Amino acid sequence: MATFLYKLGRLAFRRRRLVALLWVALLAVAGIGAATAPAAPTSSFSMPGTEAQRAFDLLEERFPGGAADGATARIVFQAPEGRKVTDPAHKALVEQTVASLKSGSDQIASVTDPYTAHAVSQNGSTAYISVAYKVNAMELTDATREALTEAGEDARGQGLTVELGGDALMSMPEGGAGEAIGVVIAGIVLVITFGSLVAAGLPLLTAIIGVGIGVSTIGALAKVLDLGNTTSTLAMMIGLAVGIDYALFIVSRYRAELAEGREKEEAAARATGTAGSAVVFAGLTVVIALVGLAVVNIPMLTKMGFAAAGTVVIAVLIALTLVPALLGFAGDKVLGRKQRKGAKGTEGAKGARTADAPAVRDNGGTRWARFVLRRPILVLLVGVLGLGAIALPATSLKMGLPDDSVKPTSATERRAYDALSDGFGPGFNGPLLVVVDGDKATADKAVTAIKSLKGWAAVTPPAPNEAGDAAMITVIPKDRPSSAATEQLVHDIRAATGDEVMVSGAPAMNIDFSQKMNDALMPYLALVVGLAFVLLILVFRSVLVPLKAALGFLLSVVAALGAVVAVFQWGWLGSLFGVEQTGPIMSMMPIFMVGVVFGLAMDYEVFLVTRMREAYVHGERPAEAIVTGFRHSARVVTAAAVIMMAVFAGFITMSDQMVKMIGFGLAVAVLFDAFVVRMAIVPAVLALLGHKAWWLPKWLDRALPNVDVEGEALSKTSATDETAHPDLVKV
Repeated sequence: MATFLYKLGRLAFRRRRLVALLWVALLAVAGIGAATAPAAPTSSFSMPGTEAQRAFDLLEERFPGGAADGATARIVFQAPEGRKVTDPAHKALVEQTVASLKSGSDQIASVTDPYTAHAVSQNGSTAYISVAYKVNAMELTDATREALTEAGEDARGQGLTVELGGDALMSMPEGGAGEAIGVVIAGIVLVITFGSLVAAGLPLLTAIIGVGIGVSTIGALAKVLDLGNTTSTLAMMIGLAVGIDYALFIVSRYRAELAEGREKEEAAARATGTAGSAVVFAGLTVVIALVGLAVVNIPMLTKMGFAAAGTVVIAVLIALTLVPALLGFAGDKVLGRKQRKGAKGTEGAKGARTADAPAVRDNGGTRWARFVLRRPILVLLVGVLGLGAIALPATSLKMGLPDDSVKPTSATERRAYDALSDGFGPGFNGPLLVVVDGDKATADKAVTAIKSLKGWAAVTPPAPNEAGDAAMITVIPKDRPSSAATEQLVHDIRAATGDEVMVSGAPAMNIDFSQKMNDALMPYLALVVGLAFVLLILVFRSVLVPLKAALGFLLSVVAALGAVVAVFQWGWLGSLFGVEQTGPIMSMMPIFMVGVVFGLAMDYEVFLVTRMREAYVHGERPAEAIVTGFRHSARVVTAAAVIMMAVFAGFITMSDQMVKMIGFGLAVAVLFDAFVVRMAIVPAVLALLGHKAWWLPKWLDRALPNVDVEGEALSKTSATDETAHPDLVKV
């Protein structure tokens, strides 16, 4: 592995103009493809194998063009205190709005008059207009959306409070601000780390190119592969973070090789052969974790995982080729000003710099490593107990799917949600849709069974389809959609009716989705951790080091989940992160964090511990190897973690609750894993294990291929490369 990557890095350095041109051309092709490709389809959400999904599928089959198709909207009217929406003046304004909507767009399928559709609250304070569209939300034109938002303006001006809800208002989460914040902070950290604007800008440039290629490719293929309009969100988030980190690893090792006296071409080749090997295996663990999301069998999650995995692969390839090519263009400017001055006039026999002092001088990493070596038990206990305490809120985790109730009170969707709850009861925003696969007699029997249960506020008569072989029944729960009482009602309906009766609707989908996530968590965890465990055995040629890596990851991810619960469910420090309304945690959050955080955690594990392994293989004692690993890697891992946290934290600024929660969860997970697990618990455990940390059964040692991550073969390669490959000519 190291020898191949060494040759690849040297080739990229020598052919740097060609390599750079190829990547720029690829970016241009992907950009043109994305610009000319059809618009991405609506992000469909399906849960194969669940009762809620079977009900939805039957609804689409038996009621074509009906409730299962097209966008919907609600315009909610509230009269001033002491007045009613049934007052003649207010009624005239509402009916005027109905007429305006009917003529406002040819995309509208139907508009219901609240006074004839019984859509007025009992106290007369609230009424709503239901609007159904012929197309889905993403296919609505700007004119149609404008007609919807402007329809109630006249009524609002006449004293009625008017709010809008429904998926017709759905828009893509705003982008740009979050990414920009992360990139700016990353740039500052890189400048501080390297002391060189060129060295700092190189990882940023390559990461942006990689993300640009990945996201543009997703956009170009979105229509063909039915990727959906939210697929690129995770790819952008992960791709930007790992792209900066992987380039940072290569550039840092390149500077270290220069400091040891090697000429630039040899330094670039060795950096690619050693740090590049760590990048390859770190990238593989991320890819395994993301692709493994397919185990959950949620199409949307699978597509997001594969798209993000593709972007990670691009980031790895760029780190191995474009980064060494750009290092060739950078020349001495990749070093800090002091290093460049100190290197003048100190050319070695082959023109290499001999600024070797920084390579042997103690730094913050070595001082911290020696502190841990003196008190390994104390550091281990503090780290484990601290993360354990933060993880405690996870024991009260409540999961669900986000709805308008978690949006800020400044949003019209949230105000419409609250108005409907106040006027029609807390369960009105989460109706249960019961679908009957049978004739009228079967439907009537289902209604009788439902009415014998507790927890419902209203049950509508069966609404049969034209063929008379299916019917819909709407059940309004007494309690709010996410309550335990509503969940119990769903279970009771399913238990009281036969297989021909299926319950769907938002509460039922929440229940089924959460159950599907719970059922898939352990198989997914076993698959991802198992494959990564084998991969890490290949890298470290040890059994205990990969085991320690996996256990440390579990500790950090549970602690991060506890922090998410504390902020988004309990509301602790919620205002600091822009959380205006607490609620259940998104159902996919635990399994999503397991997948993504595991891959990211292994980045730091691989890069930090491979330097320790390299030192140990070259004859250093276990304690010395730990110090050496921290001397060369602590600063880089710290910078990489801060950068990744900044990238993820930038997404907290978005208004979309799901994206905000994901950004926060990943940011704190990196904080815990990089600074507590990898920088404290890992060296403490390795110090306690000593030589046993690198133990591997002899039979397994013989069976495993030698991937040579430490680069033992590079000394031979560098000596013979020019004679073995005379075709590689410098440019």
